[in-house]
Amino acid sequence: MGATTTQAILKDGIEEYKKTHNIPHYKHRAINALIKCRTAALGGHKQYCPNGCVERIWYNSCKHRFCPLCCFIRVERWLLKQKARLLKCDYYHAIFTIPHELNIIWLYNERFLTTLLFSSVKEVLFELLSDSEHLGAKPGIIATFQTWSQTLLLHPHIHCLITGGGLTCLGQWKSIKNGYLLPFRLVAARFRIKFINSLRKALDKGKVVLPPDMSYQKFQNLLNKLKFKKKKWNVNLSERYGHGAGVATYLARYLKGGPISNSRIISCDGQKVTFYYRENSKEDKKGKRQTMSLPFNQFIDRLLLHVPKHRAIMVRSWGLFAHCRKDDLALCREQLGQLPEEDVKFLDWQTLCSKRGIEHPEKCPVCGCLLRCTETFGPDRIPDGIPPPVRLMEKKT
Repeated sequence: MGATTTQAILKDGIEEYKKTHNIPHYKHRAINALIKCRTAALGGHKQYCPNGCVERIWYNSCKHRFCPLCCFIRVERWLLKQKARLLKCDYYHAIFTIPHELNIIWLYNERFLTTLLFSSVKEVLFELLSDSEHLGAKPGIIATFQTWSQTLLLHPHIHCLITGGGLTCLGQWKSIKNGYLLPFRLVAARFRIKFINSLRKALDKGKVVLPPDMSYQKFQNLLNKLKFKKKKWNVNLSERYGHGAGVATYLARYLKGGPISNSRIISCDGQKVTFYYRENSKEDKKGKRQTMSLPFNQFIDRLLLHVPKHRAIMVRSWGLFAHCRKDDLALCREQLGQLPEEDVKFLDWQTLCSKRGIEHPEKCPVCGCLLRCTETFGPDRIPDGIPPPVRLMEKKT
């Protein structure tokens, strides 16, 4: 079949997949968006070269945040805004992961548990960092939520970009002096206890939906077991970074575009999909590249597992980076010798291509002139007389 993109895989296999799976409405919307992206189904416009070299069709994008074809420019816009807000200080990268034994609970309470995970991480970090025994100040934190592993399995976790200092109650900037953010064991223990206690309270208030085969007591027993399983709660605190731009760039990769990029898909023969992943370890943080093959339906199953619900918030800004704390952020910039934060200009794709050294996509492939738009058209209507996507024109003599 030769399908090596998520769009082609969904187009070829989704009808067969629907026969054996019930798909929620919000996932249907994502599937339809990805399948129609940059096709005649979404309409587009017609362009021609002023020197008469070529004519072509340019189809519209779906702009769904799960689409790997549409994420590039939107991620770059987000990253540009975050870089403009960053303080001139050290930074730390923290990762908080819940045990996989809670994945079944997550599937029944996705929106609620996402909020609970965010709040647990926030409370633990601010409680410890505001303590005079550690930092004794309010830091700035950007937290992003992710649900997948490299092999597309369910793996809910939060990445945090944390300033290596903060603003004291007296309005003074205070840096971390000892070279590490917080004691690892203390953070892990506080996070484990905070999340379990919050989950118990929510269960008693009827806010948690249990799977049909799990009773109240069985769930309580699971929480009791996990409370003492320290290794199940993976908390990773990085070493100090001299700047936050690198971590912000890392976080930006996972904001939009889904759990797998098209470049990671190696092949698809109609029966199975083969892709590569990296298996991280303490010895090799980058991870050794390996390949995995999954049956068609299983690949789609894992892919759709990570479609975000409508209006799901995947990024939170806390402390100095909170949108309501602009005065505090400005005060920190002043004390750190930075100029006031400037408004970031809207990044269009023409400017981005120029900055990245990418050839302008609207240039004529023959003479290099900018193509001109002659006609726009709506969904499912292709202009007559030109087969998509490009037709060489006969030059007049």
